[in-house]
Amino acid sequence: MIGFADEALIEVTSGKGGNGCISFRREKYVPNGGPSGGDGGDGGDIIFVCKRNLRTLAALRYHPIIKAKNGSDGQSWNKYGRDGEDTIIPVPPGTTLRDPDTNELIYEFTTQAEDEQFVFLKGGKGGWGNLHFKSSTNQAPRYAHKGTPGETRKLRVELSIMADVGLVGFPNAGKSSLLTAFTNARPKIAPYPFTTKIPNLGVLNADKERDIIIADIPGIIEGASEGAGLGIRFLKHISRTSCLIFMIDVSDENYLTAYKTLCGELKSFSEDLFNKPRIVLCNKIDVEGAEERAREVIEQIKKEEKDTVVLAISVMANEGLGATRKAVIDLVDRLESEGEGAVTLGKKDILSTSTFMREREEIDDEREVQYPANS
Repeated sequence: MIGFADEALIEVTSGKGGNGCISFRREKYVPNGGPSGGDGGDGGDIIFVCKRNLRTLAALRYHPIIKAKNGSDGQSWNKYGRDGEDTIIPVPPGTTLRDPDTNELIYEFTTQAEDEQFVFLKGGKGGWGNLHFKSSTNQAPRYAHKGTPGETRKLRVELSIMADVGLVGFPNAGKSSLLTAFTNARPKIAPYPFTTKIPNLGVLNADKERDIIIADIPGIIEGASEGAGLGIRFLKHISRTSCLIFMIDVSDENYLTAYKTLCGELKSFSEDLFNKPRIVLCNKIDVEGAEERAREVIEQIKKEEKDTVVLAISVMANEGLGATRKAVIDLVDRLESEGEGAVTLGKKDILSTSTFMREREEIDDEREVQYPANS
């Protein structure tokens, strides 16, 4: 079970409106005092609120049924019932609300604005008391309105973290080390694959007035688009970024095929993700013979992608990091000036991980039918 809560299926119910009251005044020296039944209170709303201090959907995953308070019934002496309290559901920036059956996008929190609100379900209206129905021909009405019921809906809540740059690479390529070198993030770093198991965010200080957010996700392995490894599950967390950084480990024996394999996995997941502007970093050139390998990779990529920036670096030896930092800032600045900054899920409608994995399961089921196992 993956501990990072980036999806939750919940059921929310708005509050029921209170019933109107049927009552008549009973006072000394006031015969036939007339109706005095008050109105019922309105039911509470279901409201989602963006909170920048949140990072996951863990609270929703472990509390999947949420109800707002009902409105109170009206009372005699023209006393109105109390409105039910609204239920506030805090979510982190980058959260999207979808219909679990149709995958239709309902709302997305695509900004870092604190306390951005979305009223998802309105509470039921309180019923009128019999006070409202008094007339010259009906001075003692003996009926009142019932409160209207609340509404119940199921929702799939998904989180795609907000960042400007996404890091892509195989396990142990040096993504977490680069994040540590460039930002204030302190992800776990160890000399073995699959150290990163959840997405990490770091802030690169571009200048005194602006920061660039970098997202690191678990390493992708070959066959990820078929469901292998953890990386494909977290690709949606870089779907909103304006650009990508590919990390290639040139000390690895598969250094020449690594870039093409990564591109193939991204393309299988989403064409939009694959087409994002990118920078390619050939890491670990401090290893013996790796610098020459880096030149091979640079030459190979430049033949097909002349405009792609490809740099040879060593994060551990602090080689080429200055040029890399400048290249990242320049690329993000250029994309923002061209109006191609970090995109929102609503505009691009990036395929969600749950939908992607569901389609993969359908394909696997078809394969089982077409190619049954030998008995």
